[in-house]
Amino acid sequence: MSTAGMRRGGTALVVLGLLGLIALYWMAFFWVSTEVNQGVVQRIFYVHVPAAWTSFLAIGFAALASGMYLWLRDDRLDRAALCAIEGGLVFATLVLTTGPLWGKIAWGTYWTWEPRLTLTLLLWFIFVGYFMVRNSTEDPEKGKRFAAVVAIVGAMDIPFIHLSVIWFRSLHPEPVVAKPDGPTLPGDMLATLLFGVLVFSLLFFGLFLFRYAVEGLRAEADLRARSVA
Repeated sequence: MSTAGMRRGGTALVVLGLLGLIALYWMAFFWVSTEVNQGVVQRIFYVHVPAAWTSFLAIGFAALASGMYLWLRDDRLDRAALCAIEGGLVFATLVLTTGPLWGKIAWGTYWTWEPRLTLTLLLWFIFVGYFMVRNSTEDPEKGKRFAAVVAIVGAMDIPFIHLSVIWFRSLHPEPVVAKPDGPTLPGDMLATLLFGVLVFSLLFFGLFLFRYAVEGLRAEADLRARSVA
């Protein structure tokens, strides 16, 4: 796909995602039924969980691109990992913003060092650490390789985040969707949640395509500048 095509595709996905976000908010506030125990505050679930899913998607995608980059040394794969990490940091920040707001009402505190919260915070630091490691050396190629390793290691945090509520005592409930015997959510709640996952995924891939196109243009400009010099 050409750079212009990626920009157009990214813009289209972002527009679809924003329209879907409006529909998601309508569903969350006016359509889906109210949870019996937590009441209205539970509706933040339809933003918090999709944001968490998207941050997992981002680090997984970045790890895959990074592994391929270490094998093939193709800068396009490095740029893909970089753009995925940027998007992942945005959504991980959203997770760590909505979670404490929900926790304050549900648990009576904004933060507690329970396993899932701690591991999610670790994932956020891994996203930040990717950029720090990437820029920690004067050799750009070495920085790219170090950052690729960070992305691969970061992806290993995902199963621990998911299984932490099963392995350890946790304030978070056990999974209600990704279970061996199937989801236990009521139909309207499950539909709203899955729609939220779709919307946030569209936003992520739209932003990813747009940023990847921009990074491609920057790489072409650097190449032309070096050839002229």
